[in-house]
Amino acid sequence: MTAAVAFAGMRGAVPVVFRAGCPDCRGRFELAASALRLAIGATSRTTFYSFTCPDCGTPVRKPAGERIVELLTGGGVRTLRLHPTV
Repeated sequence: MTAAVAFAGMRGAVPVVFRAGCPDCRGRFELAASALRLAIGATSRTTFYSFTCPDCGTPVRKPAGERIVELLTGGGVRTLRLHPTV
């Protein structure tokens, strides 16, 4: 069986977008997973996501709790681990 036959009838994946806001200019927008970065630290204080505001160009860094981490990783956001996994 060829790949074309195996995947016949399947639709393309819908790109994931995330809603975000800039604390500087108060802009509200949607960002693709590729526009976000997630850093997972050893504690909740060192776990955050970041992006650059598309409206004003300000770098934005926001805390990421467990639910946000789940949503971002599930949506394909690139992740950096700031501590070794045991």
